[in-house]
Amino acid sequence: MANDFDILILGGGPGGYVAALYAALNKGQRVGIVEQERLGGVCLNWGCIPSKTMAKGAEMLQQLQQHGAEYGINATPSFDFATLMRRKDVVVNQLVGGIYQLMKARKVEVFGGTGRLVKPNTLLVHSAEGDQELTARSIILATGASIANIPIPGADLPGVINSDDAVSLTELPRSLTIIGGGVIGMEFASIYSAFGVKVNVVEILPRILRNTDDEIVRRFQTIIKGQGVGIYADAKVQQIREAEGGLETVVQTKDGEKVFASELVLIAGGRIPNVDATGGRDLGLEVANRAVKVNGRMQTNIPGVYAIGDLIGGAMLAHVASYEGEVAIDNILGYEREADYSAVPDCIFTLPEIGSVGLTESQAKEQGRAVKVGKFPFSALGRAQSMGDTNGLVKIVSDPGDGTILGMAVMGPHASDLIAEGALAVQMKVKASDLAHTIHTHPTLPEATMEAAQGAATGGYIHYGS
Repeated sequence: MANDFDILILGGGPGGYVAALYAALNKGQRVGIVEQERLGGVCLNWGCIPSKTMAKGAEMLQQLQQHGAEYGINATPSFDFATLMRRKDVVVNQLVGGIYQLMKARKVEVFGGTGRLVKPNTLLVHSAEGDQELTARSIILATGASIANIPIPGADLPGVINSDDAVSLTELPRSLTIIGGGVIGMEFASIYSAFGVKVNVVEILPRILRNTDDEIVRRFQTIIKGQGVGIYADAKVQQIREAEGGLETVVQTKDGEKVFASELVLIAGGRIPNVDATGGRDLGLEVANRAVKVNGRMQTNIPGVYAIGDLIGGAMLAHVASYEGEVAIDNILGYEREADYSAVPDCIFTLPEIGSVGLTESQAKEQGRAVKVGKFPFSALGRAQSMGDTNGLVKIVSDPGDGTILGMAVMGPHASDLIAEGALAVQMKVKASDLAHTIHTHPTLPEATMEAAQGAATGGYIHYGS
């Protein structure tokens, strides 16, 4: 039958489209995917890729301003925000187009429209052309999550934006107040501050970046304050109100009430799983903590129906969604596989970058575990000095008994790349001594990982300390 598939996927984000492409590698499978907007989801269209393109522009500008003269580059850089945003659009469109080409090459049928689960094996798809029913032996729900509404008086005023808006501005604001000191808030704080925007960040919790290593956060906060960003933690927003020239954000801090005037206010809160978009509630789809409940094989309580990505809560990261998509497909095809979240790398694309995986030092201690820590600063690394980028360090947390690496954190140049070695070490339960004894190319940034492992293994360093 024309509308009968082996596997159907509802949602074309990094979970859904990867699942479709992965499934299509099995040539005997007929695969279809339903997406109401463009393939790629939030990450590709409004999140990861747009913001990282902007972050690259911010990094280049900052490097030239701070270190250009040291390398004989004496011109004063000028910055054109509109040109960067056009570049961002080019990158996004190229990547989205590439996904559609892959779908075509692997014979995945793409349906544009809004889909809903109406039977355990049926999706009803509504589009401009009308409604149609698609059936499949197995269905994967991958409808993602939407920006959470934070109940702040004045949040609906003109000039109050969300993270989608922050990658779609056509003009650079003079000033910006960011509500939320998590990953999204701090990334945009770094980006817009580098562009010359006056930025203040308000965080209701006692510290920014609550899931990141304490020491890394302390060092990062010192750096970003030095870049001109105001950080106000343990502070609650009372209201946003209109004022001459823009907006005022009224904040209750431990030092009393403060009022931040800014042209724009960015609310950088979390996201809520799009459970209602699945249609599954009408079929008894089990939900827990506002997310679809699944087992380790990504199976829901409805036979033949799986769920992945932001829809199931947990770590709302694009690479986790992609991983879960592959796990779901393997189980659909009969290859029994359980999801393993013991080594999920988490990257923050601030200036400097931050990457982490596994347990932080404090998390390990909270579990009652003894730890041995190795830390190596980029200031002692030849490659970092040659780059003129020496802020930060690599930190490895290990078990003092058998030397197993429990976690790793990096702050500094290319932290998002360096953390991959840490993820492999945590996943494979590598010992610090084994990592320290692995030959690393010189001169490179990963030598800092080798040296940190040396410190965790022996307490000493080759190129640091007395």
